[in-house]
Amino acid sequence: MLVKIHKSCRMCVAVCDSELIDKKFEEGDRQLDLTGTFFKGEEKSTEEARKILVHARAEDATFNFVGEKSVDIAKELSIAKDSGIIKIQDVPVALVLL
Repeated sequence: MLVKIHKSCRMCVAVCDSELIDKKFEEGDRQLDLTGTFFKGEEKSTEEARKILVHARAEDATFNFVGEKSVDIAKELSIAKDSGIIKIQDVPVALVLL
């Protein structure tokens, strides 16, 4: 999976399943465009991603998760809940502001 940290007044962590990058998804009025640079981070193992997410959560970060693996880790770490996950063409998406 790809992990990218955006820094401004607070950290924003973008996590995306690698196989989804450079694709677009549309369903009704919802669009998911993964062709830009927002999600194009560094390839990380599941364990590396977990460590980054635990640290970012402690730093009061915001999060953007796209894809089954990415959203599953967010749920596993109690960063995202099922009620906050949407799907666009069966691709799960979670935006989290803690």
